[in-house]
Amino acid sequence: MHGNAKKTLRRIYRKLLAHFGPLNWWPGDTPFEIAVGAILTQNTNWGNVERAIANLKESKLLTPRALYAVPLKKLAQLIRPSGYFNIKAKRLRAFLEFLMKEYGGSMKRMFRTPLSELRERLLAVNGIGPETADSILLYAGNLPVFVVDAYTKRALSRHGLLDGNEDYETIRRLFEENLPRDVALYNEFHAQFVNLGKHYCRPRPLCDECPILSEKGAKN
Repeated sequence: MHGNAKKTLRRIYRKLLAHFGPLNWWPGDTPFEIAVGAILTQNTNWGNVERAIANLKESKLLTPRALYAVPLKKLAQLIRPSGYFNIKAKRLRAFLEFLMKEYGGSMKRMFRTPLSELRERLLAVNGIGPETADSILLYAGNLPVFVVDAYTKRALSRHGLLDGNEDYETIRRLFEENLPRDVALYNEFHAQFVNLGKHYCRPRPLCDECPILSEKGAKN
């Protein structure tokens, strides 16, 4: 990042928070539901994920043991609304096997693993990349890991804060090294970037209305 990273990131956060208000993201009734949502949201919008999770809830399958016992084909049909359902069923099954075999199906036990070790173990699970792993750690585990997504990279690049060639880990370290290790802050900041990307920093951006560029970042 160019310039004073700590000062710049805090300024961006203040402007986004003033504009959007607190977002209190990520929806989910249990840590397991949040982890399932993190896997299902790959390459789709959250509305589709909600429909898939509703299917699991209606079938009373939204627990590790119950879902682990579901045949792969049935699991794929249940999560069909999330898109790429055959691929996601395999990824979800891989996570379930990891959770059951390593931690007896206990999310609490999983999250007692030291953070750096658990992150590496999650990344070794088929179909779980850095963004999904970090979403599970932050939102389901309340662990201080910053989630980087395409919205974040796009916004920081357009505002000249990144060159645009940085990899995921470089951007994640940028946030973690220049902000307090605060779960609530990481949670809120990531949600703010998602909203910025959806409403302003689109593929065809609305730069004139961008809250980062405004004097106060407040709603009009």
